[in-house]
Amino acid sequence: MQKHRDKRLLLVEDSRMFATALKYGLETTLGARVTHCGTFQAVKTELAAGPDEFSLAVLDLNLPDAPNCEALDFVLASRLPVIVFTAAFNDGTREKILGKDVLDCIVKNEPESIQRLISAVDRALTEGRTTVLVVNPNRASRYDLAGLLRRQRYSIVEASTAGEALQFLDAGEAADLIVTETVLDDMTGAVLVAEIRNRQGEDAAPVIGLSDDGDARLAARFLEAGGVDFIRKPFLEAEFNARVAQAIAMNKRLQALRRMAASDYLTNIYNRRHFFLTGPRLVEQCLRRGAGASIAVVDIDHFKRLNDTYGHEIGDIVLKHVARRLKSLVGEEHLLARLGGEEFGILFNALDVRRAYDFCERLRLEMERSKIVADDEELTITISIGLATIEAQEAFDNYLHAADQFLYMAKHAGRNRVVSELTLLEALAS
Repeated sequence: MQKHRDKRLLLVEDSRMFATALKYGLETTLGARVTHCGTFQAVKTELAAGPDEFSLAVLDLNLPDAPNCEALDFVLASRLPVIVFTAAFNDGTREKILGKDVLDCIVKNEPESIQRLISAVDRALTEGRTTVLVVNPNRASRYDLAGLLRRQRYSIVEASTAGEALQFLDAGEAADLIVTETVLDDMTGAVLVAEIRNRQGEDAAPVIGLSDDGDARLAARFLEAGGVDFIRKPFLEAEFNARVAQAIAMNKRLQALRRMAASDYLTNIYNRRHFFLTGPRLVEQCLRRGAGASIAVVDIDHFKRLNDTYGHEIGDIVLKHVARRLKSLVGEEHLLARLGGEEFGILFNALDVRRAYDFCERLRLEMERSKIVADDEELTITISIGLATIEAQEAFDNYLHAADQFLYMAKHAGRNRVVSELTLLEALAS
């Protein structure tokens, strides 16, 4: 199994025996590239070049020059996900470490500890962090529930009201599961579930309801609203953990299937269907928050001529190249999709037209600078972009149509340019 060949891991371990065994196991089993540091100073030197080089850190708690978790705090401050691998471990240490929001804790001296660590790394690299949103108006109860979930190595976000939970989701934050009381100060759990499904659509996280009310109709209303499970209190910890794990596993399987359905077969970015399904909800979230939003249509210049000259095989190479460059520059914050042929759509989340225009200019210049080698010939690719602002709730097609009109103007004006209402206003003023 070499499925993590593109991942780089930071191994922080002062024991030469464990460091050698772990490096060998992680590289041969997972295919990941491992960089080893035996001291805190070595960690600081390595991360000075940029923590983004690493996907994950495997870290011993106590180092010769950092005996009190200083290395752990430093790595977490660098926003690098961490799995702790240590011999210095008891119940008190466990609570302290899990409270720091690490991904996992593995005890060195337990049987098969190295294999357990490799499995934990594989799981973390495959699935990423699992986040549970806990909604509970009672601070003490919320603290206990969050602690219970943290012991299962989940990342926890807390909300005291339904409004706080919706605000968290509207901001585009991701939750793999929501656990809520059915009685909240501002709405019932059933109403909260319905509102989440209305705002998030098929991407909505599963919701488990908790209640100490003996009314059977309460559970029925919650499940009819779209909740995936209902647990009465007091509950057995083992039963609660099993139901939570089952809901998360089911959601991750559904997410994997949705990613496959939403992916463009050639470029491996989102497809037109996903753009039209997700776009309206993203626009609604932006408008609800009062944040700016803009939409762009990107077209590869003279693509038909390129296909006719070099053939469709080279055309496919160009499409993949452009998609990769756009994806690396646009990132996960904004929505990028292939709309069809040589056209791509970008929905800018919380960017007004001025900042979106500057962003598009950087995309255009970056694409012009990048080169593609095909049939031993270096090709230069340029793009034209039409950019429209989104200021009010309209049919999603209207936004795209406006961007298309600006794209037509860009191509008519000579291609390799960005056209929006800003460029038109500036032209009229000059």
